[in-house]
Formats: sequence, structure tokens, C-alpha cells
Amino acid sequence: MSTSENIVAATLHYFTPPPDGSKPWWQINADPTTGITPRNYENKPFNVSVENVRGKQHLFKLDDAGFQYFRVPTKVTDFSDDDKVREEYYPEQADVLKSLTGASRVVIFDHSTHPFQTHFLRVITLTRLKPPAIRRHRPDSTLDDPQNRRPISWVHVDQTPASSEARVHKHLPASLVPSLLARRYQIVNLWRPISHTALDFPLALCDCRSVGRDDLVATTLVYPDKQGELFSVRRNEAHQWKYLRGMEPDEGVLIKWSVRLQFVRISAIIEASLFSFDSIQDGSVAILTPHTAFVDPTTPKDAPLRESIELRALVFYD
Repeated sequence: MSTSENIVAATLHYFTPPPDGSKPWWQINADPTTGITPRNYENKPFNVSVENVRGKQHLFKLDDAGFQYFRVPTKVTDFSDDDKVREEYYPEQADVLKSLTGASRVVIFDHSTHPFQTHFLRVITLTRLKPPAIRRHRPDSTLDDPQNRRPISWVHVDQTPASSEARVHKHLPASLVPSLLARRYQIVNLWRPISHTALDFPLALCDCRSVGRDDLVATTLVYPDKQGELFSVRRNEAHQWKYLRGMEPDEGVLIKWSVRLQFVRISAIIEASLFSFDSIQDGSVAILTPHTAFVDPTTPKDAPLRESIELRALVFYD
């Protein structure tokens, strides 16, 4: 296919700040009467171009672009049983992560394969694991229920430096935490389709090399008894969006959510020094990957609902 044939027009939703200049927040628990999750900011639509990188997906590496496509079959065929997923899929994919990244230690801390109980709980919080979820959607559907779970359709990054470090404390023995935090570490998402080719509502990934530090906005996730944090993303015309059309169950993608960074907290706002530190200090390492599901205009109208599984892992290096 020509370059022009590989570019699709898409609508992505970007963060727009609260009008009063306050720190953005999102109340995760929906109002039981309306089903609405209140927030003090908006996600507005923007028209962007997304490139299908099929045929050159090998050019995108985790430490360069912030994501990396791969083809490694899984022996697991039944993702309906959470216990089996943990017993069989976790160790298999931990080996895949080690092989692809060169990491010495991988700790998979959760996954998504079954219906969520509440609205848009894909986001990761500081202190709570979520019920898992299968992603099923049709571009023309407005349903968001256990059988038609909508992928998140706004641009975001699931971890901030604060929430990343909290993950290490949560999922590793306290005796190991100091030595592990002294190493380079990452939170990496391993995403792949299940059951059939994923044509419906594909995953768009923004090349980290096109993301500026001022594009990222720390956003508080408000629960009744706790708070978490993610990055919302401002629109920047420099952003380079990519996707792999028609991903098959033997294919997957690693997505870098965050690595250990130095950060400064001023008046409860994370200072935008987010690209200033990695244990590789030459500035050549991608930090994180803005991402979103989107409506691909090339998707056949009779395409089956997208089904996918995603693992989230702490990845440590010697």
C-alpha cells in the first residue's frame, strides 16, 4: 500500500484544562442516579491522522517510540477463567517480556479480560486493583455494558511517576523495595487481541519522540477513600499517531506506561521535569506512550467486536 493509503483520518479526544486554572480531577465512582463520573475538565475532539505501520512495525522499539510490536503466539486459548489466566498466561508472557526487553525481573500485577463493574475503570490507581474486563465494541454502538465494553476513547497515559513508584511498594516485598527502586524499572502493558483479528476500534499509540513534556497534565482520580493519578494529554500538532491494522491473536504490542523519573511536587502539581531522568541518562530512552482507542474508517461494518487482553507488569533491569 502507498503511504497515503496507510494514513487514516480519525477523531481523537484530548484534554482541555479547567477554566478556573485548578488542577484537573476526575471522580471515578459514578453518580448512582445518572451514571455520570464528574470531572472539572473536558476532553474535546480533534481531527488527526493515524498511520497504519503494517509492514514496518519492526521499526518501533520500546525505548525509542515507547511501544514495540511483536509476533509471539500464546498457547492459552481460554481467557474466560481469571485463575487460569494467572496460572498459565502470566508466566508465559513474563518470559515474553523478559525476552523482548532484556529485563531480569518481571512482576505482572493485573490484567483485563472480563466485564468491568463500573464505568471506565481501566485507569490504574495508586492503591487498588480493578475488576478485569474484556474489550468489546462496535464503532456505531453506544452500549457500555458487560457484553459491549467500550475501550477508552480519549488520549491518556495510565501512570505518573508517583503512581509508578507506588506500584513497586504495593506489589513487591518491603525488604526488596529499596534495591528495586535503585534500579531502572518500568511499567509495561502487554496488549494482544484474543479470539480473532482485531479490526474494530483499534489501539492508536503516540510516538514518544513527538510528545513534549508540557503535553502531559497530572490528573487526580478521586475515590471516596483514596486518590490516584494519571496523565491527561494536551493536543499538540507534532504528535505522531500509529496503529497496526488487523492485529491477530499471535501479535501483540508492548506499551511503556512510565519509567522511574525524578519529579518535583509543587502545590500538589507534578512539575514538568518528566523527561529529565532515567537510569540511561543520555535522553535517548522513551518515557511513556499516550494512547487511545479510535474509530478506524476502514473497519468493515460486519467486523466482529474487538476482544483483547492486556497485562500490566513491573519490569526491572540489572
